Amino acid sequence: MSRISVRGFAVASATAVTTVGAVVGVAQGDEQGKTIHGVEATAADATILADIPSGQDVQAQTASLTQQADTQTNVAQTAAKKQAEESARQQAAEDATAKKEAVEEAKKKEAEEEAKKKAEAEREKKEEVASRSARADGDFPVKGSYSVGEIQAMARQIVPADQFQCFSNIVNNESSWDYTATNASSGAYGLVQALPGTKMESAGSDWRTNPATQIKWGLSYMNERYHSPCGAWSFWQANQWY
Repeated sequence: MSRISVRGFAVASATAVTTVGAVVGVAQGDEQGKTIHGVEATAADATILADIPSGQDVQAQTASLTQQADTQTNVAQTAAKKQAEESARQQAAEDATAKKEAVEEAKKKEAEEEAKKKAEAEREKKEEVASRSARADGDFPVKGSYSVGEIQAMARQIVPADQFQCFSNIVNNESSWDYTATNASSGAYGLVQALPGTKMESAGSDWRTNPATQIKWGLSYMNERYHSPCGAWSFWQANQWY
């Protein structure tokens, strides 16, 4: 846009008017001359400044403003996008951390539950063994002799159900359920062929004549040395002794 001053044009015009007024005033009288002189004064004092934009300048200015607006919009959009991406990144990091903590907490609870179950199982096992041992001490009347069926019934009450078959397999092979069986060459004695037989004294002084005492000792021996009667039976199958 170009700024054009028309001050000179106004002054020149006023001068022309003044000249004409002077001539006319002589012919028509002072009143009209005064009027024309008033116009001259007004015109002489006026300074006219106008912004007169040309066509090309208007287009250039409009394009510049449009470009500025577009630039500002792009900057704002870029900033908003960057902020959204940063927020998304932070949220993802927080979610990942929360997920990791949740997994660790779940694993911790699972481990605690597993340990609790294991401890409970061990406690129940000990209580079962103690209960079976107590029954063996008090529920079986002392007799002069015992049948195989009676001895096996004792064993079923003393040995855990899931271990009974393995225990029975060993006794079948060692003594055929004869609680007085004696190995002539080694001196092994009883249902489980303890060697020497006096080892069974730790389970009771009546180890020679009480099948329940021999069963208790045999079960304890298998648990301590092979972890269970089935562990003892696996070893026996591989070695023909235990």
